[in-house]
Amino acid sequence: MPLIAVCAVWGVFWGSWSALLPAVKLQLGLSASDLGLALSAVPVGALPAMALAGRLARGRERSALLMCTVLFALSVAGIGLAGTAWQLALALLLVGAASGALDIALNLATGRAERESGRRLFQPVHAAFPVAVIAAAPATGLARSLGAGSATVLAAIGLIVVAASLTLLALPLGRGLPDTSSRTDRRSLVGAALLLGTLAACVLTIENSVEQWSVLLLEQHRGAGPLTASLAPSVYMAALTVGRLVVQALPRTPLRALHLVAGVGGGGGIALAALSDSVPVSMAGFALTGLALGPMVPALLSRAAADDSSGTLVWWVSTISYTGFVVSPLLVAGLSGWLGLPAAMAALGLLGLPLAGRLLLRRA
Repeated sequence: MPLIAVCAVWGVFWGSWSALLPAVKLQLGLSASDLGLALSAVPVGALPAMALAGRLARGRERSALLMCTVLFALSVAGIGLAGTAWQLALALLLVGAASGALDIALNLATGRAERESGRRLFQPVHAAFPVAVIAAAPATGLARSLGAGSATVLAAIGLIVVAASLTLLALPLGRGLPDTSSRTDRRSLVGAALLLGTLAACVLTIENSVEQWSVLLLEQHRGAGPLTASLAPSVYMAALTVGRLVVQALPRTPLRALHLVAGVGGGGGIALAALSDSVPVSMAGFALTGLALGPMVPALLSRAAADDSSGTLVWWVSTISYTGFVVSPLLVAGLSGWLGLPAAMAALGLLGLPLAGRLLLRRA
């Protein structure tokens, strides 16, 4: 379906980008600090764009998502034009803005499609992203080995994204603004957004730490070879996908059960992966973390879409949750300087407590 296609091509870029980074660094002659500074432009561009997109996209979900997808394609292709560090930073600022707006527009469109169709859509739509990331990274590596330059790969991805955007013309959303009446007043809406967004941010903080630090953990602290260590993010992403598809196949799974599994399994899994001296056990810990946490963010967004028909709650939850991606590198880096990387990643298991604690509060 169109929403799955858009989420998939979104993941294609981010999976390919990780595999292109060495080539981009070499091509532009960047130092590690130059590259890090350029990459920091992504969240800087994303956060204001997410705030603006949520305001503009409500009631215009299909057209907004189409526009954001096309702009994302153009921004991706534009990276290939960068010839200096500051040009790369500017290009990534635009990519971050387009990606953040796409994130919001996709969640708003999925939420409205759920309400209008009565079907559960967040889990399969969000499952497309990690599948695409897993497939795109090695495919990009193959393209590089065959002689394709980074600009060529980025231009090809831009064309793929544009092609996927055309499927949105068939997206069956109702016309005009949705019903903006909500059973919650603004004060309770803000409270719900802070609660659901914070829980989602806890999940995304752990997720980003696995993506950013798991290879380094296994290679430098557990003695794994480069090939073995590089499998850790893919193991996590594969388990994440399985978790979402399992929950989609079990429609009667209550949200409170997902809270318990995410809190205990996700928190315990990341602690196991970080503290184990065995590489296979660490891999199993990453798999457990992905399996347990995978369904949580889509489930929270689905709850937000059901509780507020205007889309405001989905917008706020999406924006608040993104802070998990922004905070995660700084949090792990700061804790690593104090505790060391294994203990720092294990400490992220404490973020499972709010998820499990939410279950206890609901019972109370």
